[in-house]
Parts: sequence; C-alpha cells; structure tokens
Amino acid sequence: MSLTLYNTLTRRKEPFRPIDPANVRMYVCGPTVYDYAHIGNARPVIVFDVLFRLLRHVFGETHVTYARNITDVDDKINARAAQEFPSLPLNEAIRQVTTKTETQFHADIAALGVLPPTHEPRATEFIRRDDNKVDMVRLIEDLVARGHAYVAQDHVLFDVASMPDYGRLANRSLEEMEAGARVDVAPYKRGAMDFVLWKPSKPGEPAWPSPAGIATPGRPGWHIECSAMAGALLGDVFDIHGGGIDLVFPHHENELAQSRCAHGTAVMANYWMHNGFLQVEGEKMSKSLGNFITIHELLETKTFGQQPWHGRVIKFAMLGTHYRQPIDWTVGRLVQARATLMDFADVVSAVSPADAPHADVIAALSDDLNTPSAISILHGIAKSAQRNAESAAQLKATLQFLGVYGEEKRGDFAVGVEARSVDAAQVESLIGARNAARKAKDFKEADRIRDELAAMGVQLKDAKDKTTGEIVTTWEVKG
Repeated sequence: MSLTLYNTLTRRKEPFRPIDPANVRMYVCGPTVYDYAHIGNARPVIVFDVLFRLLRHVFGETHVTYARNITDVDDKINARAAQEFPSLPLNEAIRQVTTKTETQFHADIAALGVLPPTHEPRATEFIRRDDNKVDMVRLIEDLVARGHAYVAQDHVLFDVASMPDYGRLANRSLEEMEAGARVDVAPYKRGAMDFVLWKPSKPGEPAWPSPAGIATPGRPGWHIECSAMAGALLGDVFDIHGGGIDLVFPHHENELAQSRCAHGTAVMANYWMHNGFLQVEGEKMSKSLGNFITIHELLETKTFGQQPWHGRVIKFAMLGTHYRQPIDWTVGRLVQARATLMDFADVVSAVSPADAPHADVIAALSDDLNTPSAISILHGIAKSAQRNAESAAQLKATLQFLGVYGEEKRGDFAVGVEARSVDAAQVESLIGARNAARKAKDFKEADRIRDELAAMGVQLKDAKDKTTGEIVTTWEVKG
C-alpha cells in the first residue's frame, strides 16, 4: 500500500518516500502561548496527529520523529505578561504566562485524544545553545557569512534578493507578494520584502546577547525560531513540514528561505502540508462577531450549543471534512459526531479490539488523509459489527487507532445532556424563529436554529396539517 500526500510546494499529490524509512521526520508549527488556544488552532493539532498515527502504523512506532514547537517569545506574550503580572519583573511575568498557558494547552489537546509529539521545543531554548545543536544565533551568523543577511542599525535582516526562487512555496512573484503584504517600511532595509532575523530589544523586554557583532542585546524574529528548532531536532533537510494554510506566507516561505540559505540545501522539507481555514456557523471567527471559541470553552463551558462537548466528539467532528478543505464549525456538526460516537460505543464497548485497524480505513487515510472516506468506511464496518463480533473488534481497533475512542460507554459522550433541563418557552420561541426563517427562505438560519435545538437535546418533527396544508412542528426531548 502506497502513501500519497498533497505537497504545497509542487501543488500535486505525490507518493511519500521518506529520506530514511527508519527515521521519518515531521515538524509542525505549534502555539504561541499567551492565551487559550482557539478551535482553529485545534485543527492542525488534530490533522497532524492523524498523520503521525498513520506514519507510525506504516513505518513503525519507533521510526517516526514528530516535533511541534512552543513559541514563548512574542509581543503578545509580553503584553499579556505586563497586563496580568504588573508587579513582577517582565521576564518573570513572561515565564508565569507561558507556563500557565502551555499547561492549559496540553490539558485541552489531551482531551481531544491526540498523541504527544516526540519533541516539543520551546523557542527560547534554541536562541543560544552550548551543545553544538543548531540555534538561532548560529543560523543568523551563517546567513550573514553566506551573503544572505546583513546588519543594519542593530537589526539583522534577510536579503530576499539574494534568493532567486523566493516565493516558490507561496507560488507568487516578488512583485505580487510585495503588493499584497503589509511591508514594514524602514530606511535601513535594502529591499521592501527583507524581513527581520534579529532586532534590538526595547527597555524591559526579554533580551539576549546579539549575533553578528551587534553590541545591543536583542531578540529573534518569529521566522528564525522554527528554522532553528526544526534544524536542531530533525536535521538540515527532513521529510514533512506542516501547519495551517495561513502560515504559507510569510512564515513558511521565510522559514524555507532561511533554512535553505543557511544550510546550503535545495529544500528544507520534501513535503509541505497545510490544513484549510476554519469558520464558525458560516462566519469568519473573530472576537468582534462574538463567535471566537477556544478549545477550553468547548470542553468546559456552555459557550457553544449551550453545553460542553466531549473532546473526542470535537476531534471526530473535525475529521468529517478533508484537511485541505475549509471547515464550517457548527453545532449541528458536533451533534452529528456525538450521535455517531454514541452509536459506535454501543457496538464496541463490550468487545476487545482487534490487533490492527481495518485495512480499508488505512487505505483511505493513505490517500492524502482522506478522513471523510475513512469515516464512511467506519459506518459500513459498524453495520456489519452489529451482527459480527470480528467486525466489532476491528471497528474498536480502528476507532482507537484514530484516537476518537478509548473505552467510553454511550453516555460518556453526552457531556451535559442528561442533567440539562429544557426551557419550554425558549424552545417554542426558537421554533417560531425557525418557522419565520423558513417562510423567508432563509434556510441557513433555519438550519442553524434546528442545530441549536438539537444541541439542547430537542428533536423536531415537521408534518403537514391535513386541513390547512401548513407545516406544523412538534418537539420532544431526547436523552
């Protein structure tokens, strides 16, 4: 069975051929730890967890190295530290914020049923090192020595013009990127697209001894962080680099440029993979729209759909859309995922898992992580499993392989459902609003209200009145 992956760099699906099958290496950009991770942050965590599981299955658990970083030096972190711990020195306040937020992140994603990566480096651990591993300072000095970077007013900047094929990953010319980018105007820059590798720290900001003979202490730019961590842990060239589609430019384009030019290699990673955007109930997620949802809120509060959600339900709902496609995060999606996992639990809870996941599911995942196809196959296995113990054992092994099932009973997935009382007046009001939306042919709003009611445990039944011909809606509470 061959594994194929879509490569952003070449814009086609390609057979996956690792550099060393005994050590398959993958790097994925992780969170900046200044606040709770939002549901959009969960998507790459979930997507590349499935890929990590698949690679371990194909090449062996001990033959895959997965690095996902923690960014712990950033302007947003500095601002949060000053806000939350004004009485502490900034560096101590920053440590308080990043430690707390990293702990929250780990707790949230553990609830989603994802495996820990092999390495989870913190950016600040790779600014300067004394163990001969690649670090940011060394990379910057190598770039200066090779003529790909220059020092100007205590900054070090990457010279984009020194790299003829800059923009290949984003598939845009330099002129197109310059026109579409918010370029920092600075008189000391040779080119408008030149980007910062190192900058002087402002008073009170975290600072380290600067590279390239600069006397003023400073701190790294964002892009150089991942180049250093990936190079130190996975080598100058590795197999897979992943992240969200929003990172293609400028972050991944700049990472690729730094790493190639510093190491003198033709590539940084052989395969670049990116998951699509996430929106909420048809809208872009933003705090101004009031639809900004964190993983923590989904797990612990009634912020979305008037109830908390089981972590594995969240993961399973996410896998219902192919990773490269945009995903619309809706209450209805979660309701459907919960119902499916509850039905699966009925079938598998009393059996022992088979020795391996179902081959047809592995085949679907081997086609560029086709999780919708894999889920369709799961439904077919579940039908057979109702009559066949062997199929039930295979279904359980496959669900556990994906990380969407542990040993839960049906009711375990119904977080908050049984204990919730239903306000009849509220239900009737929502049904009235739904009927009005349908009459106005606003079917998107009608569906949204139906999903909201479903999340409350309310099932609707529409029937035509035999006398008037009007649609009459009745409802009942489902446990």
